[in-house]
Amino acid sequence: MRKITLGALALTLWLPLAAGADEAAPENYIKYRQQYMTALGGHVGASAQIVRGRVAPEGHLARHAAAIAELTRDLTVLFPEDSDFGETEAKENIWSEWKAFQQAARRAAKAGQAFQAAVQGGDKAAIGQTFRDLGKACKGCHKKFRKKKAEDAD
Repeated sequence: MRKITLGALALTLWLPLAAGADEAAPENYIKYRQQYMTALGGHVGASAQIVRGRVAPEGHLARHAAAIAELTRDLTVLFPEDSDFGETEAKENIWSEWKAFQQAARRAAKAGQAFQAAVQGGDKAAIGQTFRDLGKACKGCHKKFRKKKAEDAD
């Protein structure tokens, strides 16, 4: 009975380790990256509705701005080496032009932080300007480093 208990305990401890062995596989990063970017896009889209005056839920812009600032903080970690294949909109030049990609990611992070600071300050003109700057930073990165929807995923 003791051997069975020890065997079951060993199996219980080993299974999570074995399951976790594949967690860092590049294809998992691709899926994670896509979900992460979808979340970021959701916060930007919701913020746009508020900044444009289409909705005005109390306190939500601050929540979205905080999430944007946090999610843009370190975008490069989403693009580990060997995650440039399969069903992804990431262009291959992310890895071949890594320094340029890092600069674009830093611009997005600074824009996210500036937007959060403007929201905290409450100045509508500053909020509008920093939101436009955020959009420019996102578009600048997407234009150079993201495939258009119609492009082949090869």
